[in-house]
Amino acid sequence: MLSTIHIKDYALIENITVDFEKGLNIITGETGAGKSILIGALGLILGDRASTEVVRKGSDKSVVEAFFDVENNLRIKKILEDNEIEFSDQLILRREISLKGTNRCFVNDIPISLAIIKEIGKLLVDLHGQHEHQSLLRTETHVEMLDEMGDDIIMLVSRFQNEKFLLSALINRLNTLVKKEEVFREKRELYKFQIDEIDSINPIEDEDKQLGEELNILENAEQLLSKTTQIYDVLYEGENTLYDQFVSIRSAISNLSSIDKIFDEKESECDSVLEQVNDIADFIRNYRDKVDLDPEQLEIVRGRLGQLNLLKKKYNKSINEILNYREQIGEEFELVDNFNDKIEEISAKIDQKRIDCGLLAIELSNKRKEVAGKIEKEIVEQLKYLGVNDSVFKTNFDILEPDDESQNYIIAENKKLKFNNYGIDEIEFFISTNIGEDPKPLAKVASGGEISRIMLAMKSILAKSDKLPLLIFDEIDTGVSGRVAQKVGHVLKNLAAFHQIISITHLPQIAGLADHHYSISKSIEKERVVSKICKLSDEERLEEVAKLISGEEVTEASLNGAKELMASKV
Repeated sequence: MLSTIHIKDYALIENITVDFEKGLNIITGETGAGKSILIGALGLILGDRASTEVVRKGSDKSVVEAFFDVENNLRIKKILEDNEIEFSDQLILRREISLKGTNRCFVNDIPISLAIIKEIGKLLVDLHGQHEHQSLLRTETHVEMLDEMGDDIIMLVSRFQNEKFLLSALINRLNTLVKKEEVFREKRELYKFQIDEIDSINPIEDEDKQLGEELNILENAEQLLSKTTQIYDVLYEGENTLYDQFVSIRSAISNLSSIDKIFDEKESECDSVLEQVNDIADFIRNYRDKVDLDPEQLEIVRGRLGQLNLLKKKYNKSINEILNYREQIGEEFELVDNFNDKIEEISAKIDQKRIDCGLLAIELSNKRKEVAGKIEKEIVEQLKYLGVNDSVFKTNFDILEPDDESQNYIIAENKKLKFNNYGIDEIEFFISTNIGEDPKPLAKVASGGEISRIMLAMKSILAKSDKLPLLIFDEIDTGVSGRVAQKVGHVLKNLAAFHQIISITHLPQIAGLADHHYSISKSIEKERVVSKICKLSDEERLEEVAKLISGEEVTEASLNGAKELMASKV
């Protein structure tokens, strides 16, 4: 519900604050007094685009601020939470239009985009006039309106949306798997070649290091043999060997030890040296005997190292890294062969889910057709009551087939059908208001009072189910008078039992039924035209309705007529 609107420096409005109430709020005023300006300001709050021309002369910017009571409005709460704005029972929307061309939007004093304020506005207000806020002219809303008329349709829609979500998740999973398979299959031949190449060489861990050491020994075998032979001769096998010299030294120290015991320790040390020389000689002899001057083995090692080095260079990896890479691509290579089984498994689940969704969609469509048949008759009767005789109202159902390449389809009655968030139905309201004419899309029907009455008729039928808290009618009585005008007023009054209604009118039959009456007027202040709006007392209401009957001069007859209209029961 709109509780308060504050408008500053907007067109002819300098600074006004208006408090609105529940029920039927009627606004009247002379032509040009500023009623359309008020509607324009309300349009800003709903997300209309604005020009700097609306900024009042002498001001830097226009400000329109509206306060809404949104207690328990879960749809508004979700939008705010999605945009990280704290929810409270009072929602404040503000638009600022600057002469500099800046257009700022706020929700609860938090800056937001025009798109978000427009999204919020669609959930708060339905503004019927010559503008885009006529929800009944937006074909995308027709299916929701129809669904709200059926007791169990909303539940079916929820079930369908859940199944649709599962279907979409399976399709996404399949697409991801197929793309992955395509990538792997593209690499399969490369992996096969690399696996065969690595396996043909069949390296082992640290093999290149071990072969490098072996190659170094083989390439220096002659030097190793020569040096070890020379060392062994010096130590043990040649003339006057180091071993023999130490034996002589030990014998001499032994003789000295018999004279002076101080040499006993050195004699023992000589024994240790002789043991070490003997060990070294044995090691050198054994090593020398194993040195192999084998040119053939040398070439074998060189060839093997050459293979390993080429492999390392090609993959730009060490031997150990190549072995790890071989293990990785081997696993992926095997995985490709398992893709078909996995794809077939998910595809089978998708096929079944398409059928499940199709069964629900058909059930939904049949329910909607039942509801459509009911409301078509009711709307025609209401239009007749409002003076639109000989009308025909139809709900058009279209079921579209998917594109050949599209995966977004369900299966119903053995056919592939396109679907949306509400099932398979593309719904649009059609109407004809003249005998002999075929019904046409509601958005293309007549304008002015006729289209307003069509909407009023629909709103009166959908009133209990329509979730929009505020309905604004901009001169819905255009083109009507007399008894029809009184009927329009009665419909508005009844509608106000379910919604807050703000209606601009020039007819006394409607104004007389107001729960709350406001008057817009203009005056000249400081050589400037200023529009003002005020809430009327009961006496002021009586005089205003009388003026609507007789003109500016209020007569006894017009006062009596006004009293009669205001006292009439709906």
